[in-house]
Amino acid sequence: MDYRASLILGGLLVLLLKSLLGAWRRYPLRLPYPPGPPPRFFVGNHREIPTVLPWLTYTEWGRQYGDLVHARTFGQHVILVNSVETAAELLEKRAHIYSDRPVLPMMELMGWDFNTGLLPYGNRWRGHRKMLQRHFRRDVAQIYRPIQMKKVHAFLRGLLATPQEFRNLFQTVAAAIIVSAVYGHEIEPANDHFVTLSERAVQKLSEAFFPGAVAVNAIPILRYLPGWLPGCGFQGFAAECRQLTQEMQEVPFNFAKGNMQEGLDSKSVVAKLLEAGRAQGNCDEQMIQEVAAVSYTAGSDTTASSLGSFFLAMAVHPDAQKKAQREIDSVVGTHRLPEFEDRPSLPFVEALFRELMRWRPVLPLGVSHATTTDDVYEGYYIPKGAMVISNIWAMTRNEAIYPEPDRFNPDRFFTAEGDLNDDDTILTFGFGRRICPGRHTADASVWCTIVSVLATFDIAKAKDANGNEIDIDPVYSDGLVSHPEPFVCSITPRSDKARDLVQATEL
Repeated sequence: MDYRASLILGGLLVLLLKSLLGAWRRYPLRLPYPPGPPPRFFVGNHREIPTVLPWLTYTEWGRQYGDLVHARTFGQHVILVNSVETAAELLEKRAHIYSDRPVLPMMELMGWDFNTGLLPYGNRWRGHRKMLQRHFRRDVAQIYRPIQMKKVHAFLRGLLATPQEFRNLFQTVAAAIIVSAVYGHEIEPANDHFVTLSERAVQKLSEAFFPGAVAVNAIPILRYLPGWLPGCGFQGFAAECRQLTQEMQEVPFNFAKGNMQEGLDSKSVVAKLLEAGRAQGNCDEQMIQEVAAVSYTAGSDTTASSLGSFFLAMAVHPDAQKKAQREIDSVVGTHRLPEFEDRPSLPFVEALFRELMRWRPVLPLGVSHATTTDDVYEGYYIPKGAMVISNIWAMTRNEAIYPEPDRFNPDRFFTAEGDLNDDDTILTFGFGRRICPGRHTADASVWCTIVSVLATFDIAKAKDANGNEIDIDPVYSDGLVSHPEPFVCSITPRSDKARDLVQATEL
């Protein structure tokens, strides 16, 4: 028997022993796992766990089995959380048990093990989190407002000049805001090297994230097999991604560091972290580089997804668009563009923003948690090391809270008296100690973009050569962050005055 066969056999034996150990630990409690699809011997539910749009299957399982669902792929237990109430009970009230992250060997092979969102719960994660909170907590996030408005106004000018390029433009504005804030870099209008690196690396990450998507996550010992063996093509995939990930971290960081050393930058997040670290005599440049890369990749990709959904929703639901525009015209007027200070006075725009984030959550399954010890919840046994998935898609489709959940309806966020209700939590930001630290900046970036577009442009379905409307099929991509697939729409200035307002932003 050669070493490869021995390695595979050893890995299978380890998985079998792990499964038996789990059963032994559970036996004294005589408690069942949460309900779920029946497992097969040894492989569990490996064949049933989907790799394409998994949130749809998980939501069906939720309807069939309940708020808490158990599945297993080889030796890995998977717990699906399908309701906000259960997520709050486990991920927030029992955060000391549920704040870890699952061990996914593919992430390490791809070079993504530096990512704050994927780090295990511990000192390194705390160091990342401290840096992020220092620069992105609610009160500090307001210092980025001038950058956000500047980039959004440039975006409006882009829409005026080349409306057919709206997809590239909203991807650019999403990146431009965070790259300027984090690295002090003004990105190129097209083919910016920093942006290209990030987009390629994040796409690779999305392709390899879900349980069952890559065999090595289910059978970790496969990571030691050479890439030329049949079924081990993941090695080449990982190597390509690892190179991209390294460049994505190093290139913009070295740019910002060089500018700081030359006295050209003292305001970017990287410059401030380097300055603070050196002043304290404990500058951890590697950690700063990692935190900056996380801020950039997470912030730009999720914002772009939300903006894509906004354009789609406005083209398909003109009534909601017109209602928001009437509110803006009444409160702000048509003589100026909206500002952040207008936000409390624009309740329907706020409701539209909330509905946008509910209707198409950018991370339909959030980022998986993991248990640090065995737990019991409502009579069900949840083992140590289980992967705990927050099914945000299911939560935002709870018909008891959101009737007709697939319908885009901002009015659902108003009370019978006409006031905004208290349902203002954006679930896609996560739960407990793992909630997104950049959520305040992301929230502001999306809001100021959509309110500025609503004030100045009409979005509608495009028409073909015969003048007939071109239907939009709301198809979304697979992956950790889900984006609307490319579609066409019509984007025109609302009036000559609106055109003038947009053009005046360049002065």
